[in-house]
Amino acid sequence: MTETAFYILLSLTEPRHGYGIIKRVEEMTNGRVKVGSGTIYGTLTKMQRDQVITIYADEKRKTIYEITQLGKQLIQVEMERLKEVHANVLRYEEDFK
Repeated sequence: MTETAFYILLSLTEPRHGYGIIKRVEEMTNGRVKVGSGTIYGTLTKMQRDQVITIYADEKRKTIYEITQLGKQLIQVEMERLKEVHANVLRYEEDFK
């Protein structure tokens, strides 16, 4: 999973529209990750196709994105992988100083 895809899914702790996802990702990463509209909508389309998210319209007819149960399982697996990466960074970082 790419870092961008990870943060898009991570931003879906609640249903959000595209701009809300973009702003939440920037907020979570202190502005380090800036997701462009082409990237976000391409990624969201793929995630919908893979049944990782669902899409619906709210009362204002804005498109809203929501993580599915499969998406939650996927992000949990990715979180475990990243925890392992983090543990190995801490374990071996002194070897590179």
